Amino acid sequence: MRITVLVGASALIAAAAFSPAQAEVPNDRETLALASRIDNNSFDRAELAIGNQVQFWQPVFDTLIIQKPDGSFGPGLATEWSYNADATALTLTLRQGVRFTDGAPFDANAVKANLEYLAAGAGPNGYMARSISEIKVISDTQVQLILAEPDPAMLWNLSTVGGAMASPASLGAAGSDTAPVGSGPYVFDAAASVQGSQYVYNRNPEYWDTAAFPFDRVTVTPLTDNAARMNAIFAGQVDGAIGDSRVVAESEAKGFTVTFGDIDWAGITLADRKGAIAPPLADVRVRQAINLAFDTASILKFVDLGHGKLSDQIFPEGNGAYDPALEDRYPYDPEKARSLLAEAGYPDGFDLVFPEVRPFAAFYPIVQQQLADIGIRATFEALPPGSALPVLRSGKYAAFVFNFGSANAWTDFQQYLTTNAPYNTAKVDDPVLTELVRKAQFATGEAQLEAFREVNRHVVENAYFAPWYRRFAVYVSGKDITVQSQPGNIVPYLRNYGIAR
Repeated sequence: MRITVLVGASALIAAAAFSPAQAEVPNDRETLALASRIDNNSFDRAELAIGNQVQFWQPVFDTLIIQKPDGSFGPGLATEWSYNADATALTLTLRQGVRFTDGAPFDANAVKANLEYLAAGAGPNGYMARSISEIKVISDTQVQLILAEPDPAMLWNLSTVGGAMASPASLGAAGSDTAPVGSGPYVFDAAASVQGSQYVYNRNPEYWDTAAFPFDRVTVTPLTDNAARMNAIFAGQVDGAIGDSRVVAESEAKGFTVTFGDIDWAGITLADRKGAIAPPLADVRVRQAINLAFDTASILKFVDLGHGKLSDQIFPEGNGAYDPALEDRYPYDPEKARSLLAEAGYPDGFDLVFPEVRPFAAFYPIVQQQLADIGIRATFEALPPGSALPVLRSGKYAAFVFNFGSANAWTDFQQYLTTNAPYNTAKVDDPVLTELVRKAQFATGEAQLEAFREVNRHVVENAYFAPWYRRFAVYVSGKDITVQSQPGNIVPYLRNYGIAR
């Protein structure tokens, strides 16, 4: 297989520089200086997002529950929690003595106000609160969340955007999108911050768990260019930044730490499984043939330099739906792929149009070559800049190349699999899948985990996707700090940073 050789990291890093003007507050031993590859979208409580965006809001907003680097949950602003027998009521006991930095008390009414504001908003994670049908304030320190139906992702939701707590007086208030008020370990320093250049946070002396945050100050500098972020790391101007596979060797050679996170998968979404746009995709044999067509080991080696893990499922280890038995369901076998196409009535192949999503352009010659080898003629149509996600979600294309992350089994089902999932772009209604998902929703304990795996088995056997491999996130950090990756998030959570001893 012939694949274009990637440019080396040194050449890329030499092409861009980190501007000192972007670092108004310099890095020192008391500061945790981070570089983000995107800018802050908003501090408005309803607009908070996960992924790269957590770096901006986690210093200010504490969460009800904490998810640890090992994936387990621990107490945050809620010290205890328990479900009723059918998992339709979650009772939270709240931490006493906590105040927001405007002096307002953190209590059950504050929890109620935050969750209602999130559910009513138009932000990307409002769904995290919409499964709550009623919020009962039992006392100042106890609140009960009544669910219309069990939500197996609720604890995870409350450990991230769903559980972030802002001062009730700030919810929807003018300026709250640029000047957040929380009860977290740090206070946003608006005077020292420059939107789009650097965000500065100073220690909150009243925080309940200061030992978990050893730095007196946090700064976050948006640097959209990968080479600029690496220059900033190597110059000691920042302590941590997201990189990519091309910078691993040089970073390690210079003595910096590289942390890998199993965050997303690379491959093809076979969206049009009812064949409305591309009739051949309605046949499961065709979709299985596409899975067999790819030399995934070579793709991983040449595109991501081996920094990943081959996998035929979209769920990573640690996700409740993960099933090790599915890892090699579709070995590279173009001869068998051609046979399946012939059985399905397409011995001469067919045409398949993909959208051209620019970040994944390195994959396109490979897709064309390897699909052509089994008779499928792939072409790519250019999209207007900035239109990729709306166009994909519109259902215009039968299949598309993309990277998707994973949060937890239940959230992943809602994002990618169910009839109205945003990335079930063709809105395929699979009654068997619907029943399996509902079974998982109402199960508990080990029975629920087995139900999650049943969903995964159905998805893999019916070739909803053609995954190639888990694409590892690459995080580069300086010599004076320690970092642990966070399951399901591309950058570490703020709690995961420490001082190297």
